[in-house]
Amino acid sequence: MAGERLSARFSLHSQVWVQLKGDAPKTSSSYMQAIDHYEKCPMKTMYAPQQASAHGHTVQINDMEMYYEEYGAGKPLVLLHGFGGCAQNWHPFTAKLSERYRLIVVDLRGHGYSTNPDNRFTHREAAADVFLLLDRLGIGHFSAMGMSTGGMALLHMATSQPKRIDSMVLISATSYFPDQARAIMRRASLGTMPQDVQDMYLACAKRGDEQIRELISQFNALHENYDDMNFTAQSLSTITARTLVVHGDRDNFFPVEIPVSLYRSIPDSSLWIIPGGDHVPIYDSTIPLTPTAMQFLDEPDSK
Repeated sequence: MAGERLSARFSLHSQVWVQLKGDAPKTSSSYMQAIDHYEKCPMKTMYAPQQASAHGHTVQINDMEMYYEEYGAGKPLVLLHGFGGCAQNWHPFTAKLSERYRLIVVDLRGHGYSTNPDNRFTHREAAADVFLLLDRLGIGHFSAMGMSTGGMALLHMATSQPKRIDSMVLISATSYFPDQARAIMRRASLGTMPQDVQDMYLACAKRGDEQIRELISQFNALHENYDDMNFTAQSLSTITARTLVVHGDRDNFFPVEIPVSLYRSIPDSSLWIIPGGDHVPIYDSTIPLTPTAMQFLDEPDSK
């Protein structure tokens, strides 16, 4: 039903996009399989390609220095990366997106060039940082896209100041941390990560090894945090942004039941389940993320 709704709204896709693979880890009881899958499965393309940017700026936000890049002109589109990443995660998509939007591509607290004097990370605080940056830039209403941690920060933004976000794309996000994700976060180290994820950390940690150690320690600590990501169906129902939920049906962190629940709880939402897709399955050239996202973001408000 959800897939039929999505294919009806997007001419790009005629088939039903909601599919389940029989060998995909689906429940918290299979979290040890998910860990093994995470540690062995390679990415198809680079998470953080080495691309020099002349578009970077740093501003003081309370006690932290926050880095962002800006491209293009038009309606603001905020792009938020995943944990351990940085603005470079979005570089494969910025050229096309900037033809239509004013892109604000952020390094979240402690990531990339942004600092984190408190040496802790929550998605709630990251969301507050982004709002303060947008206030500084004079941006009121905007659309947004977030991958993994970036999508989770967007959930905080969309529930705390719902009127500011017109539309958003959540990629591999979750409303809570299931057992399999907590197990991965608890035991994570640079050495246990897939090679491409290691490469991403190395490319994005602009302050070197110490920054990597701090980020992994903060990632480990998330496995004990039950308050940060704790959205209920009722809280998600307050979101007014049109929302596209994008998820791989083989996501080793967040089983496919979670995006389905997000779709059912967020009032004006669509669901795109990518068959065979892993966590953040957007770096495969066969996945038409950019045209699909642009068509969704440009769609007239249905409310």
